[in-house]
Amino acid sequence: MQIPTQLRYTKEHEWVDLVSEKTIRVGITDYAQDALGDVVFVQIPTVGKTMEQHALLAEVESTKSVAEVYAPIAGKVVAVNERLSTQPELLNQDPYGEGWFCELEIEDAAAVENLLDADAYKQLTE
Repeated sequence: MQIPTQLRYTKEHEWVDLVSEKTIRVGITDYAQDALGDVVFVQIPTVGKTMEQHALLAEVESTKSVAEVYAPIAGKVVAVNERLSTQPELLNQDPYGEGWFCELEIEDAAAVENLLDADAYKQLTE
């Protein structure tokens, strides 16, 4: 299982990458995609939508179940990965790269530091 050290994580298995001082990229972890199995549908958020922390951000349907993805930090959706609409398998193939969900514009980049680091996430998943 991959757990990139430069990312931050939530207990709900989302990952966060700080792409600029005010923007984060969000996806689900390798652990989460493996638990889901083959992803067949992804409902991505709408650009412009304001999200509260822990609010429903996206839904992922797999051959095993349906999973909800939550906003790890409050913010406004400024970009979405449209490719997931036609290529949901990207979540399985490249969860930390081409399988990202969206980018959120956040108020406080320091909020990212409050999420789990790679070591803490690894302990959570063991």
